[in-house]
Amino acid sequence: MLYVIVGIIIILILVFIGIFNNLVTLRKKAMQSESGVDVYLQQRFDLIPNLVEVTKGYMEHEQETLVNIAKLRAEYNKNKNEEAAIALTEKYKSIMAIIENYPNLKASEQFLKLQKALIKVESQLQAARRIYNNDVTRYNTKISTFPTNIIAKLFNFKEMKLFMADSDVNEEVKFL
Repeated sequence: MLYVIVGIIIILILVFIGIFNNLVTLRKKAMQSESGVDVYLQQRFDLIPNLVEVTKGYMEHEQETLVNIAKLRAEYNKNKNEEAAIALTEKYKSIMAIIENYPNLKASEQFLKLQKALIKVESQLQAARRIYNNDVTRYNTKISTFPTNIIAKLFNFKEMKLFMADSDVNEEVKFL
C-alpha cells in the first residue's frame, strides 16, 4: 500500500515537472518569435533613412513629414516600445501614400531598388508576425486549459498579447 502511494506521488511530481517545463518552453518560443518580429521591424526602420534621402529631392513640400519620420525612428531606436513602433509605422504609411503623387520618384532606379528591399522586408515581417501569433496562441491556450492552468496560476504564467499592428502596410508597398 505504501509503495502505491509513493508511486502515485512520484508520477504526480513527474507530470507536474513535465507540464511546468512545457509551459517554460512555449513561453520561451513565443519570446523568441517576438524577437524575430523586432528584427524585421528594425530592418524596415533602418531602410527609412534611405527612403527619406531618396525622396528629399522630389518632395520639397513634405519636408515636415520627412523630419517627423526621422524623429520617430530615433525615438524607436532609443526606446524600442510598441507606441513608437506604431507611430513610426503610421508615418511610414503616410510617406508611402505621398510617394504615389511623384511619378518621377517612382521611376528612379534608386527608389526602385529601395522599393524591392522594402517589399522583401515587409514579406519577412508578415511571416514573422504569423509565427509569433501562432506561438503566442499555442502558449495562451496551454495556460488556459486544465490541468495546465493550475500550474500556470501557481507559477504566475501570464497570457501574452498577439501582434496586431499595421496589417495593411504591405498592401501600400505593393501599389508603388
